Amino acid sequence: MATTTTPDYYKTLGVPRNATADEIKKAYRKLARTHHPDAGGDETKFKEINEAYEVLSDEKKRDLYDQYGTANENHIPQGWTGAQGGNPFGGEGFGGWSDILESIRRGEGAFGTNWDFGDLGGFGGFGGQGQPRPQRGQDMNVTLAVSFDDAFKGTEKRVSVRVPGKTDKETLTVKVPAGAVDGGRLRFKGKGGLGENGGTSGDLLITTKIEPHPYYSREGADVYVALPVTVAEASLGASIVVPAPDGTKVRVKVPAGTQDGTVLTIKGKGAPKVKGEGSGDLKIKVNVVIPKTMNDEQKQAMEDFLAATKDDIRSW
Repeated sequence: MATTTTPDYYKTLGVPRNATADEIKKAYRKLARTHHPDAGGDETKFKEINEAYEVLSDEKKRDLYDQYGTANENHIPQGWTGAQGGNPFGGEGFGGWSDILESIRRGEGAFGTNWDFGDLGGFGGFGGQGQPRPQRGQDMNVTLAVSFDDAFKGTEKRVSVRVPGKTDKETLTVKVPAGAVDGGRLRFKGKGGLGENGGTSGDLLITTKIEPHPYYSREGADVYVALPVTVAEASLGASIVVPAPDGTKVRVKVPAGTQDGTVLTIKGKGAPKVKGEGSGDLKIKVNVVIPKTMNDEQKQAMEDFLAATKDDIRSW
């Protein structure tokens, strides 16, 4: 007969059994930040952490769990008072329901005999004849392709998903926020796999995949664009009009003596920030273009420039 191991919620949160409510809360917040699915954490571990916190943060549930090994009142037999209620058999040295659970885990009765689960009447979750525990449905993951411009400005998309156990597909309207990032997640509560035995449905997680743009690239809310300039423009300086990703145009001053790879910044011209206010910056990377061919006039100008150059740019 298969047995069910009751989770050690204290071990899950990494706190001692005498931990205070504040210590439990601090431990939960730290673990939740680390294992949250939206931060790339493990979905199963995050569920375990939440289940442990749900029980240990509730005084009544924690008392039940400490006494009986479960916080579900439906799984606690009537007439059993546990260690705090005295010895239900009237004898000494018996700790109540928690001792019985420990004996069951060891495969023996409280007095060295084997348990007959049929005689116990079936306690849900311990392999008996009672009702099986409700199980939450599985979360579902869908990837949504979004163009660079739609992710920048925000848009709405229609997504059709087929949930196991349901006959027809379900179509949802997904609101992609302005400034959506590649790999960002949108969560739809209760739109995932169906639960079992009366359990709640899982969630639908939609991950945005931002399609590449011919000119721009993103790093968070900052937008990068390459600006080709001639050798003369980089040497003498120039004022150049650059198209911004929001559809406007900005004039950029390239200082005299600008080196290849220099990044010029236009504040607030990047993508909207999904979390927080304002927008990122437009980062303009200067790309000095060396001509592959030159006409006679250009060659003469370069020769004159070379002849007039007295500085030694090589230090070795």
